[in-house]
Amino acid sequence: MNKEEKSTLETLLKKVASAWDFEICNFIIQTNQTPIVITIIIKKTNDEEISIDDCALFNKPVSEEIENSNLLNCSYVLEISSQGVSDELTSDRDFKTFKGFPVNVELNQKNSKIKFLNGLLYEKSKDYLAINIKGKIKKIPFDEVLKISLCTLED
Repeated sequence: MNKEEKSTLETLLKKVASAWDFEICNFIIQTNQTPIVITIIIKKTNDEEISIDDCALFNKPVSEEIENSNLLNCSYVLEISSQGVSDELTSDRDFKTFKGFPVNVELNQKNSKIKFLNGLLYEKSKDYLAINIKGKIKKIPFDEVLKISLCTLED
């Protein structure tokens, strides 16, 4: 399968996902396997949790779309799964759920020697992230934040 065919198939499957209120987070085709393995990682568009039943239900329309596309002329294994639990905080739900938890903030400050900050997640607004560093609240503009991850605090 060439890049163009993979891209076409991914576009078709994203439309199917959208119709089921899912979003495809990752789409991988392992052509070095026999049979080839197609892995699709999904999440719900409303940020609710993905269940195993959701993955099972989504399997049929995806399989049908793959078959109807005629882009694959070989046998394949289809794996549909959720994103699982990640240490990286990205959604508003993550920030509400983990308020008060220790986080590591990777910074994108060009003229600073500080590349990481550790503290307790305090607040997220549309403009900044606030963390509690030893009792002091530090507000960090989002344009200076590269990544926010759960961590363990070290003194």
